[in-house]
Amino acid sequence: MKLCLWALLLCLAAAVGAQAEPALRCGRFGEGALPVPEPRSAAWPLRRLAKIDEAVKSRPHRVLFLGDSLVEHFEIGAGGPVWRTELAPRGVFDAGISGDRTEHLLWRLDHGNLDGPPPHAAIVLIGTNDLSYHRTPAETADGIRAVLLRLREKLPKARVLLLGLWPRGAGPESPFRAEIAEVNRKIAACADGRTIVFAEIGRELLGPDGQLTPAMAPDHLHPSTAGYARLAPRLAALIDRILGR
Repeated sequence: MKLCLWALLLCLAAAVGAQAEPALRCGRFGEGALPVPEPRSAAWPLRRLAKIDEAVKSRPHRVLFLGDSLVEHFEIGAGGPVWRTELAPRGVFDAGISGDRTEHLLWRLDHGNLDGPPPHAAIVLIGTNDLSYHRTPAETADGIRAVLLRLREKLPKARVLLLGLWPRGAGPESPFRAEIAEVNRKIAACADGRTIVFAEIGRELLGPDGQLTPAMAPDHLHPSTAGYARLAPRLAALIDRILGR
């Protein structure tokens, strides 16, 4: 009798735990350790973080755009002109910090970036710096998955637009291209088309031959003004979709 009661209690505990953890369609991609949330220490990331925290606490935003320099430069860099015409009018707030990896974004989600009125949606573009840090595609995808889990936990009513990593390197033969394709293939499995929508808008930057030209991205990573202008209509349409506009 005692053994039966103990087994029942274990089953109930497991059921409660399963309900407490947000569900994703994808499981772990690798067997290594998951990224541990980690703060930044350099001056610019700290100033940028303080600005983001103040903004999210002081006024509501319809959409939080979370990520690294590719996101940050959309508003305060080369993408500024198209940001003001396409994304700002849709209530999108730029919460990108240059140099962030997945563990840095995880730390931000736990320490201020979500402390204000909950947004209707979040956009996530993170992971290219994980690859630069010599992480494998599986490790990078697991970091992105951890970010998704945190967002589902902290913003259960918000929809998430998960962007595939943007192309990197001049041509298809670049080592980054194969790694990015593998990461995108893995994280696409996390989307269900409802609570999490996946899209690869970075392809808009490539020519028919797969080249990422200096006109689109001078350093073969960060888009130029023309590059952001090419991305913006596709991103705006996706934002309208997840907001139900």
